[in-house]
Amino acid sequence: MTDLKNIKLIYLKGFLFVLGGVLASGMVILECLSWKVALLHGLAVWCFCRSYYFAFYVIEHYVDGRYQFAGLGSFLRYLWGRRKQGE
Repeated sequence: MTDLKNIKLIYLKGFLFVLGGVLASGMVILECLSWKVALLHGLAVWCFCRSYYFAFYVIEHYVDGRYQFAGLGSFLRYLWGRRKQGE
């Protein structure tokens, strides 16, 4: 699969991710109408967003500037390689 280069398609892809997240989150919250579920769901989403930011921005800019990650699989291979090297 090649890299996506069309700017309009990149924006469309981002919009579809947001739309899918909003729809899925709304359906989860509607399934269990409770403030507790809504707050816990929001906290989980926020934590996953921060971990994604950590995996791609923090590691690249503050830990190892030589490595650029291509996805979560790439990040896991990077961590596994560092573990084998004993770092």
